[in-house]
Amino acid sequence: MLELAAHILDIAENSVRAGATTVEIIINEDATSDLLSIEINDDGSGMTKEEIKKAGDPFYTTKKVRRVGLGIPLLTNAAQMAGGNLTLKSAKGKGTKLKATFQLGHLDRQPMGNITTTIISLIAGNSDVDFIYKHRHNDRRFTLDTREIRKEIDDVPINHPEVIKYIRGVIEEGLGKIKPAA
Repeated sequence: MLELAAHILDIAENSVRAGATTVEIIINEDATSDLLSIEINDDGSGMTKEEIKKAGDPFYTTKKVRRVGLGIPLLTNAAQMAGGNLTLKSAKGKGTKLKATFQLGHLDRQPMGNITTTIISLIAGNSDVDFIYKHRHNDRRFTLDTREIRKEIDDVPINHPEVIKYIRGVIEEGLGKIKPAA
């Protein structure tokens, strides 16, 4: 994975596979402290202490279709290459909290990539899961919460093409307001 958005997609999909009904994705870019953090929190099935220890091993996975689980090891490596680290907290039946930190200006920090497409893919592909996306860039904040959108659209599925188009616009507008044009 060459972009952080791909890591976010992979980890959030793990949350969905673990039975999460709500996944929170928090991105915090702080130029003053030269810190980028990415948190992914879920209310899925969680992991035992032994599973947490094994999660960093690329040859361990709970998936039945592959014999390797590269998501967490690759994100850990990406964080360490950029002067950061990864922490993983979980409890069986209580969900999982993952946090990766990076030195924001580090030469080896992977680019964010297309976070809009990542969030849209998660929502469109997992219509029964609620996603809370929070993005902070210095002192500006943007939040998207599918629970709030569901209240507005009544019986229309959240993955309906017109709803997805609307959500994409909301994300693009929100990110445009918090981040300066490159």
